[in-house]
This record gives sequence, structure tokens and C-alpha cells, in this order.
Amino acid sequence: MVGPLDLKADGHIHTRLCNHARGTMEQYIESALALGLQRITFLEHLEVNIRYDHRTWLRAEDLDIFFQTGKKLAQKYRHRILIKLGLEVGLNPRAMEAIRRRLSHYPCDTIGLSYHFYLHNGRHYNMVSQRHENLAALAEVGQDVVITDYLSGLAHGIQELPCSVVCHLDAVLRHFPHRRFNQNHQRQIEALLVLMKKRGTALEINTSGFAIGNEPYPSKRIVHSAIEAGIPLVAGSDAHRPEDVGRYFDRLPEWLQQ
Repeated sequence: MVGPLDLKADGHIHTRLCNHARGTMEQYIESALALGLQRITFLEHLEVNIRYDHRTWLRAEDLDIFFQTGKKLAQKYRHRILIKLGLEVGLNPRAMEAIRRRLSHYPCDTIGLSYHFYLHNGRHYNMVSQRHENLAALAEVGQDVVITDYLSGLAHGIQELPCSVVCHLDAVLRHFPHRRFNQNHQRQIEALLVLMKKRGTALEINTSGFAIGNEPYPSKRIVHSAIEAGIPLVAGSDAHRPEDVGRYFDRLPEWLQQ
């Protein structure tokens, strides 16, 4: 434990079933064991009614495989590591009831909330992508507008969906040049934290940010406010390769002390 953060648990792991990662579930488990982790959570992507040219989430048949395989592996490794199964639910403000119906079909230990796809001119663009077509379309909308809508969407999701944890809270437009959060965004974030506290929703410290901006998501300012508010913290690597499990966890003690 480092203060409020358990570094023996990785709360955010993907597999090749999401169509943009590699490695089997068992390979991720073996990687976690090699690091001495005691608990891991597979948090696979669920998106509903998203119109995008490259699928980055699980289809219905993939979700069946995910939960069936996960249950078998949890039993197989039960004496060595605790394995939980969950979904990283991508917000779609126009499909909330459909999302709730989909979630009701699956035995999730954890539900993470994220927001990846922004609707513009009839199609969706990925707010956390570095692909040119995404960056160009979102620039046309305007970064202040996109960030405002993103934060408003997360607040709506916390109120309407049974989410356990908010994933990479400030990762919106992470590849956007000269990204900034204005005073209105800061007020939105503070209101979001108040809502999370009220709902008992945890905040993820997503260490994938170390590879992009030399600090995790979210920023120190947000994490400090969350700790002050008594919001639970969860460490997550956002692993998309077996070797990514627990990545940069060793940097978190010093980062939190700062």
C-alpha cells in the first residue's frame, strides 16, 4: 500500500479480444504473478451504437468468451491470485438505456466508466486517438467544446450507469497539440469529484500516462482533490500487452509523495 493506493492490484487489463491488444488472458495472469501482484481485474471494452471505422471493443461473442474463459482461469489460479472480471464501458449519451440493457447480461465484478467516441456530423471520432482523421475532426469542433462535452458526459454517466470507477479521467484529447483545461473545465472536474464521492465511485490512477506525458491520468491536481475528498483510488496499467501489466507502478510512490 502507498497511502490510499494498493500497488499489489492492477485494476485495468485488456486482452486481444478487444481487437487492439495482444495476448491471452492467461498470459496476462502469468505476467501479474511474475510481478508479485495479488489481484488483477480484466476490464474489457464495451461500446454500444458507436459508428467508427475500426472496432476497438468486444462483440457479443467475444464477451461470452471473455466471461467464460475468465471464470475458468479465476478458478484455476484461485490459490495464487485473485482474478476479477469487469467491463470498461464507453459512454454514448445517445444510447444510455441500451448500455444498461447490455450490462445487465454480464456478471461484472467491476464496471469502469470511460468516454472515447465523440459524435460529429453523423459519425464518431476517438477522443484519445492520435490518428489524423480524429485529431482533424475534433479540432474542427474545438478543443474547449470537446473537453466540456467530455466532462459533462462523464458526469451524466456516473449518474445514470452503475459504474465502480472512472477510468483515465483527464485523458481526453491526450494527443491534441497544446491541450489545456480552462477554468470552466476545472469547475466541471471539481463537480465531477463531488458526484463521485456521493456515488461511492473510485478514481483510477492510470499509469499508461507515464508513457505519453510522464505522469499518470489524472493529473496531480485532480488526484490531490480526490484524496482530500476521501475518494477511493485504484491503480490500473491499462495493459494491452502482457508485459504492460503493472507498468510504471514503481513510479507511483514518489509521484504521490510529490
